[in-house]
Amino acid sequence: MLAGRRRQIVELVEAQEQVTVEELSARFGISVVTIRSDLKALEDVGALVRTHGGALLQRDGDELPISVKENQHYAEKKRIAAAAARLIADGDTIILDSGSTTAEIAKLIRGMKLSAINVITNALNIAVLLANVQHVNLIMLGGQLRSRSYSLSGPQAEAALGHLQADRLFLGVDCLDPEIGLMTPYLLEAQLNAKMMKVSRHVVAVADSSKLMRRTLSVIARVDEIDMLITDRGADQHVVDTLIEKGVEVVLA
Repeated sequence: MLAGRRRQIVELVEAQEQVTVEELSARFGISVVTIRSDLKALEDVGALVRTHGGALLQRDGDELPISVKENQHYAEKKRIAAAAARLIADGDTIILDSGSTTAEIAKLIRGMKLSAINVITNALNIAVLLANVQHVNLIMLGGQLRSRSYSLSGPQAEAALGHLQADRLFLGVDCLDPEIGLMTPYLLEAQLNAKMMKVSRHVVAVADSSKLMRRTLSVIARVDEIDMLITDRGADQHVVDTLIEKGVEVVLA
């Protein structure tokens, strides 16, 4: 019965592309708690992607909207962001790469007791979060917009970075394999991220443990080119040990 219901949920998501918890609860005559448990189990095996209040279909190669990404591994991202924010000092110039974890860092910056910091970003959502913060001098990179992630990249963004220097980069990555490096599916963003690393004195990758030991299209840099990885306590110990051997400081938040 359980397997049959979950199979029907997958079929419904494939047919409609998106469903709500309330819709599924009414359809199967079971509680929303049980439906949420079904959706979590189905997400764990890659059959769908949970959203706030429901689920949606994920096709191979599809990019999830930032509004969905920000709710995935949310508790871990908040802890990672808090550890990252503790590295920020008055007078710093930092780069916040696009991403849901770096957006959590931006939210914390809003409430920090600082006189002044410079924040460089290529993310529209991060720029909006910091636009009216008195202690933030915001520098926005131009470029081509990827609307689902609110991310800007391309030659214009790279050219703008050529005239800037930063104390610290907080780099969100889609995938990290200790043997291959930091990766993203998007070639233009890989090129921009590599440029961000070159203009930064200290590079901090921020990624929850679900991103570790995954691979995708474009390599940003080798892992020994970053100074620190902040991830969560669910990180595979072998990955952590390998990164430490390669000279990367690993912080488990």
